[in-house]
Amino acid sequence: MMAWTSIVAIYALFWVMTAFLMLPFGVKTHDEAGIEKIPGQADSAPANFQPGRHALRATWISAILTGLYILNYQYGWITADDLNVFPEPPSQAQRETRS
Repeated sequence: MMAWTSIVAIYALFWVMTAFLMLPFGVKTHDEAGIEKIPGQADSAPANFQPGRHALRATWISAILTGLYILNYQYGWITADDLNVFPEPPSQAQRETRS
């Protein structure tokens, strides 16, 4: 079983990553929303950014991702060997027999 402090740290990492990756989704500019801009305002400034809603979405998604991570840790569905796409390099003995 994984230590609870590790679970909290992994959840925090997933939360920050999720919150950052979700920033551009669901946000409209003033032009897209049909709202008049304030003089000097950047054209890309969001008109409807809702940080509470954004944090709530990040919380749910990171909770699911953390749960999947912990289950994979316990049951070993995907291991480091599964992610190794490069073949094993030849050993020194194999290299000497080739030459």
